[in-house]
Amino acid sequence: MDGIARAGIEIADAEGLAGASMQRVAAEPAVTKMALYRYVPGKAELVALMVEGAMPAPAQSPGGPWRERLEAWARGLLAGLRLHPWLLEATVGVRVMGPRELERMERALAALDGCGLSGAEAMDAVVLLTGHVRSIAEQERAAGAVTGSGPGSAGEGPDAQLVAMLGEVMRTHGERFPTLGAALASAAEHGGQDQALEFGLGRILDGLELLMTRRAAGE
Repeated sequence: MDGIARAGIEIADAEGLAGASMQRVAAEPAVTKMALYRYVPGKAELVALMVEGAMPAPAQSPGGPWRERLEAWARGLLAGLRLHPWLLEATVGVRVMGPRELERMERALAALDGCGLSGAEAMDAVVLLTGHVRSIAEQERAAGAVTGSGPGSAGEGPDAQLVAMLGEVMRTHGERFPTLGAALASAAEHGGQDQALEFGLGRILDGLELLMTRRAAGE
C-alpha cells in the first residue's frame, strides 16, 4: 500500500487533490489495478492513505518547556502543509485518522500535560493552534495562486501582496481610510509584513500561559 500512497501523493502534489482519482492512481506504473481495488475500496480510503504518507512526523524529542514544544509542533505542521498544500483539503471534517496524524495530536497534548488545563481545554488549545497554522497555509496557498497576476511578485508572502494590492486603492481613496493607511505605512516602515504566523502563535501561547498562571494561583 505504500506504493499506492506514494503514487497518490505525487499526483496530488502536481495536480491537486482532485487529480488523484482512483482511475488516475491505477494508471501509474508502480500501481496495479488489482492491488489498488483490493486494498483501497474507494477515494476516501485512498485519501486517508495519502494523508498518512504525507503528514509530517512529529519531532522525535518530546522534552523541553511546553511553549517551545508547541512552537516546534506548529512550525512542523506548517512545513507539511507547505510541502503538500492539498492536505488542507484532505484533512477537514469528521474522518478516520491514521497513526501518524494521531501521534502528532498526542505530542501536542503531551506538551500541555501537567500544565493545569483540563483535557477538554488542552484539546481546544490544539484545535486553536491548528486553526491558526491552517489559516496561514491557506493564505500562502492563495497568494501563490495569484503571484504574477497583478501587484505582488514571486517570493512575496500574502501580507506583502495584500499591502501591494491595497496600495493601489489607497493612492486613490486613502483619505477615506486614514487608520488603515497609517497601519499600512507603519508595517512598511518597520518591516511588520508576513509575520502573521509568529504574531498569532505568540498571542495564543501568551493566552495559554496566562490561563495556566491563573489556575496555579487558584483563580
